[in-house]
Amino acid sequence: MNSTALIHHRYAPPAGFDAPQAPVYKASTVIFESVAAMRARDWKSKDGYTYGLHGTPTTFTLEAKLATLEGGKHCLLAPSGLASIACVNLALLKQGDEVLIPSNCYGPNLAMAQNELSRYGITYQSYDAMNPADLEAKLSKKTKLVWLEAAGSVTMEFPDLPQLIDICQERRVTTALDNTWGAGLAFNAFDLGVDITIHALTKYPSGSANLLMGSVITKDESLFHQIRRCHMHFGWGVGANDVEAVLVGLHTLSLRYTAQDLAARGLATFLQTRSEIVQVLHPALQGSIGHTNWQKICDNKAAGIFSVIFKSEFTQTQIDTFCESLKLFKLGYSWAGPMSLVVPYNLSAMRLEWPAGVARGHLVRFCIGLENATDLQQDLAQALQTLHARGS
Repeated sequence: MNSTALIHHRYAPPAGFDAPQAPVYKASTVIFESVAAMRARDWKSKDGYTYGLHGTPTTFTLEAKLATLEGGKHCLLAPSGLASIACVNLALLKQGDEVLIPSNCYGPNLAMAQNELSRYGITYQSYDAMNPADLEAKLSKKTKLVWLEAAGSVTMEFPDLPQLIDICQERRVTTALDNTWGAGLAFNAFDLGVDITIHALTKYPSGSANLLMGSVITKDESLFHQIRRCHMHFGWGVGANDVEAVLVGLHTLSLRYTAQDLAARGLATFLQTRSEIVQVLHPALQGSIGHTNWQKICDNKAAGIFSVIFKSEFTQTQIDTFCESLKLFKLGYSWAGPMSLVVPYNLSAMRLEWPAGVARGHLVRFCIGLENATDLQQDLAQALQTLHARGS
């Protein structure tokens, strides 16, 4: 029957065909040549293929490239950056364990500890990433995992990563770094001694603001197998078309990172001159929190993202109007896409206490896209005028 022939029709690519882009393999079922071959293959090994959820040539290619980018050896893909964090937490922590999380971390990481990990008998503490002594004081026999982040979320503090890592190594505590900001380009986390990195591939590796994906990378084979087992048990998988899009995005990753960095520094410097603003938070700017730490390890590279503190004399309504008056900057979460974004944050509601070194006022975060930097500066200038409008 034609229907049977259609299902069993085989396509083989022409001999000698090659292209810069890896082919896309879409599969749940993987065909084995024999029962012996089926029994011989192990889903935990990347030497072969067992089922689409456990990997295809397409996903293995992206994992290999990401491991190379970040200086690791083993990589797993997850449905989002947050799923990558969850995978590490659930793989390494059990009832009675404790995880330490920086007070300026990516908010959902903390929320996961408060609302989900706690249900499994896992406790957490927040520590001041800018005070290594605070981390050291909070480490205990219960501590099995320490999260690191550079730069800090929203307030952009850059910690002394080498010192924080050394403290954890001395106590034989596993470290995991959210490396989304550095993107594997600003510094090599594994050269600093980090055990694990996670990366929200949603951001720079994709670069198009059109997909969600994350990665977990390590150099430690034992850790990798521990994380891979948890990854399989929870059934985390990613779509082949999304993997293809990230593979394409990697081709221009360095160019986009550099361009957005350059534009962000120019705009941050411009905003430093404005009387409406009391502080600009950007690790690469002199005087910013942790600037000297950034200088030591980042090879003069930074992500295209920064925050500013508007004077307290303005009302929240005025700040919201400023954000809504921007024409090129759009209101939206995430970053590293082609379009510039702006978000006003209520810092008091995000942190247990006001961060040291951050001026009092209204915080607004800018994520720079690929627009012309002069156009973006003009957009900022016109929106700033709304703060002085009569009756505002």
